Amino acid sequence: MPDVKKLLNAFPSSKSQTMIRDIELLEVEASEIIEIVKYIKDILDYSILLDITAIDNLHLSHPSSTRFELRYIFRQSRFKEVLTLKVALKDLNINSISSLYSVADWLEREVFDQYGITFDNHPLLKRILNHNEFVGHPMRKDYEITKGQLCTKTQDMLDEMTPLLKERELDAERDNLMLLNLGPSHPASHGTIRTLVALDGEKIVAGASEIGYLHRGFEKSCENHPYNQIIPYTDRLNYCSALMNNIAFSKTVEDMMDITLPDRGIFIRVILTELSRVIDHLVCLAAGLLDMGGQTNYWYLFNPRNDAYDFLSKLTGARLTNSYMRIGGMTHDLYDGWESDLEDVLKKIDKGVAETLQMVEHNRIFQDRLQGVSPISAEEALNYGFTGPNLRASGVAYDLRFAKPYYYYDNFEYDIVIGSVGDTYDRLMVRFEEILQSMKIIKQAVKIIPKGEIRVSDYRISMPPKDKVYNSIEGMMNQFKLVYEGVQVPKGEFYGAFEAANGELGFHITSDGSGTPYKVKVRAPSFVHMASYPKIIENYQVGDAILTLGSLNIIAGEMDR
Repeated sequence: MPDVKKLLNAFPSSKSQTMIRDIELLEVEASEIIEIVKYIKDILDYSILLDITAIDNLHLSHPSSTRFELRYIFRQSRFKEVLTLKVALKDLNINSISSLYSVADWLEREVFDQYGITFDNHPLLKRILNHNEFVGHPMRKDYEITKGQLCTKTQDMLDEMTPLLKERELDAERDNLMLLNLGPSHPASHGTIRTLVALDGEKIVAGASEIGYLHRGFEKSCENHPYNQIIPYTDRLNYCSALMNNIAFSKTVEDMMDITLPDRGIFIRVILTELSRVIDHLVCLAAGLLDMGGQTNYWYLFNPRNDAYDFLSKLTGARLTNSYMRIGGMTHDLYDGWESDLEDVLKKIDKGVAETLQMVEHNRIFQDRLQGVSPISAEEALNYGFTGPNLRASGVAYDLRFAKPYYYYDNFEYDIVIGSVGDTYDRLMVRFEEILQSMKIIKQAVKIIPKGEIRVSDYRISMPPKDKVYNSIEGMMNQFKLVYEGVQVPKGEFYGAFEAANGELGFHITSDGSGTPYKVKVRAPSFVHMASYPKIIENYQVGDAILTLGSLNIIAGEMDR
């Protein structure tokens, strides 16, 4: 990789290592992290900081000089290349890079919360997913998964609000400001999210968000289950498009194993991915319009969404949390007559979207409420790690299906939809158009889906047919080992990315060669998008803040994990 060579020349103390699939990783000195990250951003033009995470080497068999290591994952401005930095920590301190990437603020807080690593010069290093009374760091290998801790006190969040007001030369008492909680139980908070705002009349002059109310320890649970048993947990990330999480996780593990699915399996995944994207956007738009008082629009979008759920229920046996995918394929093939059912669903969605657009597209109230509200420029959006429709609304044509095509996406005809100013209006209108583009892909896929197998035929990965299990010792042993030991994934680490409904959904997986992952880190788009929310609602009214949150489409299950 040319950029790794440039970094090795610029920083001779760095070393190159090879991950799974011959992907290069650069090991750098902790003392040089600021200079190296600045070089990566300014010279090599890696505009997106995708994630920061840590690895606890306590139980790994390979020798490591230190117990804790950090991983910094960046994406290049042309969106094709990903660069991973490894930092071995001799002690539990390293300089913060939050002055270089805005999103690093929350990413570093998460690493501090989960692993106890301190980021020097961080503006306010405090817990983010676990509550303030929590003792210890749950992602460390010596922290027991069964050790739950109760929260008995509510935070007043003044440790965040007071510095924000001081920065703006404001004082709550002197300037007669009101402090108001938006959420976590208010219906307009779209999930268990709390934002403390300081109000000057109706205008928000400062805000700070508190998340973690729905934190379930997804990543800790992954370390204690075989790969296939993790799939039901992925359903509970973005539960508005659960199948996409199934597919993204399965694809990452399959890429680690260098597995290619049969063509029919790939086409089924494309169809279900795009249908899930449509469902997710329908929920976002229906809820956003309802926040504006548009109940008629809500039903025009929610009714066809229910029809889509009926189709998924008939196919997978579940409406919401489907668990249909498996490593190496899926549980079963499409049912007889699925084409006509899907065609009927798409017609209803098309009709609902058309009727809604007819009511709102040129509606003066709709435009006045949304246009110019909470805009975020392309540069700011990239700095906050935006991806997906929220980034495209800011005018950046980034879509993984185009930038790094997978599952034959380069053979389908469809357009990347972009906005111009990145305001609440653009974020909603981009999703309207993306629904039409996804349906376009589905229709093309339905026409050319081939016959054949839906799973790989390697019985070390996929369950053998029952007749083989019952009639041959090999089949019986294959099933036994798959059930009790799981799919054996090669030793190493890998970052897999997928264009999900809310943006780049990433899984950074570390394998010790067994059937259970050593570590899983989810790059959740809702988490990084929420980091920007307190900033972009400043100088707007409370009603605007509600619509802005809806337009970002924050899904608490994905954000809090």
